[in-house]
Amino acid sequence: MGTTSLAAARMGASSGEILGLFRDVAEGLTKAEVVSRTGLSRTTVNQRLDGLLAAGLLIPSPVDARTRGRPAGRFVVNRGRGVLLVADIGATGLRTALCDLAGEVLVERETRADVTEGPRAVLSVVDGLFAEILGVAGRGPADVLGIGLDVPGPVDFASGRVVSPPIMTGWDRYDIPGWFAAGYDCPVLVDKDVNAMAYGEHRLRYPDVPHLLMVKIGTGVGTGLVAGGRVHRGADGAAGDVGHIQVHVDDVDEPPVCRCGNAGCVEAYAGGWALVRDLRAAGRAVTTVDDAVGLIRGGDPLAVRLARRAARILGGAIADTVNLFNPRVIAIGGQLAHIDEQLFAGIREIVYRRSLPLATRNLQIVRSDLDPHAGVLGLAQLLADGLYTPERVQELVDHAVDHA
Repeated sequence: MGTTSLAAARMGASSGEILGLFRDVAEGLTKAEVVSRTGLSRTTVNQRLDGLLAAGLLIPSPVDARTRGRPAGRFVVNRGRGVLLVADIGATGLRTALCDLAGEVLVERETRADVTEGPRAVLSVVDGLFAEILGVAGRGPADVLGIGLDVPGPVDFASGRVVSPPIMTGWDRYDIPGWFAAGYDCPVLVDKDVNAMAYGEHRLRYPDVPHLLMVKIGTGVGTGLVAGGRVHRGADGAAGDVGHIQVHVDDVDEPPVCRCGNAGCVEAYAGGWALVRDLRAAGRAVTTVDDAVGLIRGGDPLAVRLARRAARILGGAIADTVNLFNPRVIAIGGQLAHIDEQLFAGIREIVYRRSLPLATRNLQIVRSDLDPHAGVLGLAQLLADGLYTPERVQELVDHAVDHA
């Protein structure tokens, strides 16, 4: 009996726990299989399934043409009962997606946007893209059961507000959920971008790995933690911000000032914006992180040297995190993750040298398979988990029964 099945049996198998069984099995389950997995009576299982069917949360599975004779009744989660809207907001661009209730992307749009222009400007772009992708899918606001956004800054997860973000001018404590309240009657989830990426990697690539570290190296440097299969945000949502750990670099007399206002942060040496700064100061014609990546991949001596130094600095910060957190997988994404040989060799060297042998004997350091879609996919999974909580599922079942 699996973990979800055991939980269902222990908790009396409410409608929510029963639905959780179906979420874990893409091909669906029969009533007999639910009885077997939960140990409940057939009568109890019939009652739970009838409620889930009435609420539209489960539907009969399409008949498998290969099945001989009369097929057993098999049911699957109704992925089309509604849709989810998600927006992955970065420092210089954003990606929006319309997803089904299993978190699969149906329509996606991407555009450039400067987060420093403030919340109204950026969220207006998000609004426009949401309307566009809903129209493409033939859906409307009433079909939206959840909205998720992630941002490149610290977030008070309970309120959905950004708190003292170093680079998000004008966003401090702005009511992001309130922005969407006039157009959509659904929950709005806001999280740090790397938290969403970490959860996407965990759920979709490493579901059997309960402890995972996600490192995003783009314009800035961010990290997200999955501990025990859940996003670890810390007491106030500030967990995992290794980009603003201050470090000492031997060949630097005066530490560079970081965007957070402090000097000598990891990000001030190893972030994409810092590489652009140093390359421009040396006369290179670069304006964006992509320009810097192009120089590194093209073998520019200075760009390669800066990238290698950045890798060593990142490796030191990640090694400290490995010793403290002991993840099984470190997934690295962001624009700078695509300069593999310069970046990964340096990070691996420092991490394995400075971390405890017990913490590294089974450690994997990999490039994110989902990048650059990890943010939208992680948001969709977080939203789906929220929609399918036992309490929410029971509300939907009770509503269906009351209006039958």
